[in-house]
This record gives sequence, structure tokens and C-alpha cells, in this order.
Amino acid sequence: MRAEPQTRATIARAVGGLLLIALAAGAVAAIVLALGLGGREPLDLKVERIAREANEKARPAADPFAWRDSRREQFEVRAALGSSHVIYALSPGGVVASAKRTAAFRPRIEAAAARHGVDADTLEAIVFLESAGRPDVIAGPTPESASGLSQILPSTATDLLGMQVDLPRSIELTKRLAKAKSRAEADRLRAERAAIDERFDPDQALDGAARYLQIAEQRFGVEDLAVVSYHMGIGNLETVLRDYANAPDDQPIAGLIAADGLSYAQVYFDSSPAEHRKAYEMLSGFDDDSSEYLWKIEASEQMLSLYRKDPGRLADTADLATSKATLEEVFHPESKTDVYDDPDEIEDGIDNGELVPLPADRKLGWIEDRDLGELADELDQSPQLYRAMRPEALATLSYMAALVRNLSGESKPLRVTSAVRDRTYQDLLVTENSQATEEYSLHTTGWSFDIRRDYASDRQAVAFQFVLDRLSSLALIDYAVEPGAIHVTVSGLGKQLLEGS
Repeated sequence: MRAEPQTRATIARAVGGLLLIALAAGAVAAIVLALGLGGREPLDLKVERIAREANEKARPAADPFAWRDSRREQFEVRAALGSSHVIYALSPGGVVASAKRTAAFRPRIEAAAARHGVDADTLEAIVFLESAGRPDVIAGPTPESASGLSQILPSTATDLLGMQVDLPRSIELTKRLAKAKSRAEADRLRAERAAIDERFDPDQALDGAARYLQIAEQRFGVEDLAVVSYHMGIGNLETVLRDYANAPDDQPIAGLIAADGLSYAQVYFDSSPAEHRKAYEMLSGFDDDSSEYLWKIEASEQMLSLYRKDPGRLADTADLATSKATLEEVFHPESKTDVYDDPDEIEDGIDNGELVPLPADRKLGWIEDRDLGELADELDQSPQLYRAMRPEALATLSYMAALVRNLSGESKPLRVTSAVRDRTYQDLLVTENSQATEEYSLHTTGWSFDIRRDYASDRQAVAFQFVLDRLSSLALIDYAVEPGAIHVTVSGLGKQLLEGS
């Protein structure tokens, strides 16, 4: 998928955490004005309205996160950010080192891209994401798996791309390489392997990847689907597209895409357990990251761009992204986010509208767990003090609960086990709960809440998992699975659910 220059500039500002860092820094300061909390109506009425209206936005016609053609650019930007954590977390040696290795191949990447009429930035992002710029990497124990700079399977290399792959010899040389006794011997074996298995020859691997993109784009007629197919496979993607469009097998795929104006963003964001179910089940059934591959490629492009422009900023963002198991510190960096140090600060936050108390209404699809704020007595406080959160978080919680209810048909509410805390409460919790962090906790900012992992049925559990995954892909939230609860952090984009409140 290629965007126009203005669009790509927008993406560049967004991915890598830059957009949400800016949103997080500005949202808190503007929140009272944005919500109108203060003197015009009682706080409890305003709180009920925030929760109720966010709940109602889960209806398809009113849903600000439901697919619309006009939202494509916005959703693609958010999806790149929402899927970026795994890249920061798993890049060998870190994203800066991976970007440096990958960028060293840029001249050869540009040459291969030019030969096949594909985008060099996309090809470079594939190298970054697939191999982190390592020409000899193998996805499994032997070259029977995807191998080389572009991580090409042997069957794809020989049957589709016309590459030379002597697989038995490649396997043998790989075994000998693992036992090499000197660097000279290892270099000789690598050269010998690259000669008989072109996937390990950087130039041939790049040419093969570029040729694949060229073939796939000719078949699908659009670049975004060609990129998706690089990981998902052409046949699998065609099945997803036909399932989405309810089209017969004999309809030419390029004609189907052109007639319906299909983009991958539409297929991905418009498929769910309730709509285009067959396509959704196919996408969710992959046991790898095929369904999110395009978003990770977009994120990788922007990481590489930022590496060239400002590697220090990329390193800083990577530090934020890898400090927790989620993107929560990218959403709300400690240096730019208000933290509640003690109970008095939480009270002040409620008084000035930075925090809102949780309404008691089962119709919202969630309720407070009876243990919420259970350590308050040890601090000579009321548990009610800790039953509050940021307005954006309350709106997001209510929106999520309504989506789960609508998808599952279950009336049993989700249970909120944790909301805002102050540092004194967090310090006490650390002594009693091994899962609690001694470091910066997003609970002490009001942006996080926990949902008990106790569901009315499998339908409710499946619906909740869908909501978590879909909203994290849109960078509205990120979440971590803990032993007894799902820890959710809401980004500054939750403000969108407050519009009209």
C-alpha cells in the first residue's frame, strides 16, 4: 500500500510513538475544557453521560472505530502504531541495530526494486521485518524453513521465483557451518551455500523478494494486497478476499478487487465475528502475524525512515516501547504524564475533572469488583477513592463492554478489578502482589484498568478477545494478559469517545 506524500508524512509523524506521545502530553492539560467538567452540571450526571454515550457508540451506525472508506488513512496510521510493539520488543539487538544492518543493504535494495518496478521503501521494510538485515538467518532448524535476507521458502524460491535451491546440499552445508572451527572455514561454507542456495545470496534474495512483489501486484492489481501476500501467501489471501466478498472461485481475483474497490484495510477492519465472519475466521486462524503483516511493514518503513533522520529519537521511542509488555509508556511517557502520588492528589484529580468516579450501572456491561480498592483500609482511606479513572478510560471501558455484550449476547457484566491508584497504594500492593511493579505504573495515572478473567461463556471470552485485539490494532488501547486479569491501558485516542459528552 502506497500513500500520497501528504499521507506518508502523516504516517511518519504517527508511527514510532510520536503522535501518541504528543496526544498524551496535550490531552491531560486540555481535558477539563474538552469535557466541560466544572460548573455547568453536577459531576455525577456528567460521569453517567460519559459512560452511557460511550456505551451507545458501540452501535454500528455511531461507532467511531467501525470501518468506513473515509477512515482508511486514519486506520492504517493507527494500525502501524498499534502493531509496532512486537517489532520493538523482538528486533535482534534492538530496532536501532536492526535498522543499521538493514540500511547497509539500501543500494542493493534500490537496484532490485528498480529492476522489478516495486517500491524500495517497502522492500527495505520487508528485509527489516523478515531478517533484521541478517543474510544467513533461518526461520527454523534447517533451510527447509524460510531462509536468507528475504526469508523465502524453498518451494516459493524454485516454483515461483525461479531461484536455484539445492535443498539437500544446503541442509548439509548448514550442519557443517554450525560446527565450523574457524571464521575462515565458516566464511568458506557460507559462500559455498550461497552458490547452491540463492536465498543466502543477498543480491539474489533481494531480487527474489522484489520479483515476488511484482508478480503479486500484477495478480491483485494493487500494492497493499501484494505486500500482505508476501507473508500470508497468494492462495490464502485470495481465499480471504473471496470469503469477504462472497465471490465464486472462478471470478478473476483482480477483477473482483477492482469491481469492489477492495483494500486490505477494508477487509481487515470490516471483518468480525458478526460481519464477514468467514473472512474473519480465516484471518484470525493464522498462527503467525499474517493478518497484521501489512501494518508491521508500514511500522517498519517508518522506523527505518526515523533511523536515517534521527536515530536517537528512534532509540528513545524503543526504550519506551520495551519498558513494559505493552505500548503503554509510548502512550503515556512518565516524563510527560501526571502521576498521583498520594490519596490527596486523587481527591484533587476528581475535584478538578482529571479523574471521574465509576458509575454503578450494570446496564453498561461492566461492574466494579468487590475487591476493587481492597488495600484502601490499610492507608486509612475509603475503597471508593480508588474507584475512579480518566474520563477517556471510563469511556473506553464502557465502549468495550458494550461491544462485548453486542457480539456475545451475554448480559453478565465484565468485572473491573483495578482502576486508579496513588504511589502509596502501589507501593503497598508491591509487598502483597508479585505482579505489581515497583516502577512507573500506569494505574497511578488513571489511564489503566484491569478486567477479571472470568467470563459468562466461551462466547463472551471470544468476543472480549476480539475487542482487545481490534482496539489494540487501532492504538486505542494496548493490553497485557496477567494471571487473573487483563491489564488495559487507554491511549490519548480515547478522547474520541468523549466527543459529544
